Amino acid sequence: MNLNTVCRTNTPAGFQPFGNLHSQLERLFNPTLGYLTESGQPDRPYTPALDVSENKDSVIVNTELPGVAKENVQVTFDDGVLSISGERKQEAPSGDTTSHLQERVHGRFERRVRISKPIDVAAVKAAYKDGVLTITLPKAAEARPRQIDVTGN
Repeated sequence: MNLNTVCRTNTPAGFQPFGNLHSQLERLFNPTLGYLTESGQPDRPYTPALDVSENKDSVIVNTELPGVAKENVQVTFDDGVLSISGERKQEAPSGDTTSHLQERVHGRFERRVRISKPIDVAAVKAAYKDGVLTITLPKAAEARPRQIDVTGN
């Protein structure tokens, strides 16, 4: 539901009798947007979403980075902490363009995830495709499950 349509249809330009109420309702119905400043820009930093999963051999981290150039992403793994940082740059408007509303968030970001399994750091791989960064962190040999042979008579 877009409250811009509900609250601002057929009103004179600039007339916002329920401006603050509109912001509160927008936050309630679409919490991913956060609050907008008076200029219409989001008031929070860019924080990319991520998923962490695990299989028997690896820990996999998928991070959504739409609009972020591969060159603007840094991945490090240090002392059990995976850090993903970079910058989502704002496109410069052309000389004759006027922005009326800006909900997409831009700027520097950093996400850190503690990985509780021992990782083979030399074998970590990061791949970037279609705006999704996939980091595969192979578990160290001692962290992988293994079959124990039972001996006896």
